[in-house]
Amino acid sequence: MSNKILIAIICALILAFGGFFAYKMLQANKTVKNETSSQEIQKEQTPAQENQIAQTPSEQTTASTTKAATGECVRNFDENKFKTEKMEIQNRQVEIDVKNFGKIILSLDAAAAPKTVENFLKLTDSGFYNCLTFHRIAKDFVIQGGDPKGDGTGGPGFTIPAEIKLLHKKGSIAMARLGDQVNPNKESSGSQFYIALNDLPMLDGQYTVFGQVIEGMDVVEKIGQTPIDSPSGDGAPIDKIIMDSVRIIK
Repeated sequence: MSNKILIAIICALILAFGGFFAYKMLQANKTVKNETSSQEIQKEQTPAQENQIAQTPSEQTTASTTKAATGECVRNFDENKFKTEKMEIQNRQVEIDVKNFGKIILSLDAAAAPKTVENFLKLTDSGFYNCLTFHRIAKDFVIQGGDPKGDGTGGPGFTIPAEIKLLHKKGSIAMARLGDQVNPNKESSGSQFYIALNDLPMLDGQYTVFGQVIEGMDVVEKIGQTPIDSPSGDGAPIDKIIMDSVRIIK
């Protein structure tokens, strides 16, 4: 074999090997690019990120629409009306409409507790109680409400003289108050009240009772059975119990 033929064969082998090597390198580059692109698509489509971003506006819109459709309770207390209004207090009845529970009708006893009844009627007629809650459930004892803060610490900024005459019967409505240590005259809270779930003779002579449930005691009992955020059986309900409206009906 001549040297020229041998050189030609060697050159052909080098070209063939180089072409094969270049092809493999090109294929490797394509693979790397494709794998990188797949990882980027996967990251962009991660459900935990994309779905959260995509769903946030629709969830907010749904919430707003629901509130608008159901009519969110808006409290509108007319303080000037409360301060200036004169009330007829004899033989009056008040209706408490509790959201998702029903209506409670109270008959107020002005003969036994005139100042307490007048205050309760004036607060009611001026819109003070609308949209407030029953913030405390004491199982088999009382349900308590009428606090504008919703935690048992609030009120209208004044107290009412004690008018302690009536007994605590099942369905009695009475005013809450601070304890004897800081309130030796047993003055009542300006707005917080409770309804007895049973006869409560242990409270007689201690708190001002000023009326009685005459319709809707089943509603009171249902409220008293709602789950609460306390293992002791006395605490705040897990879900808010809202008084949609409190109004004088007689």
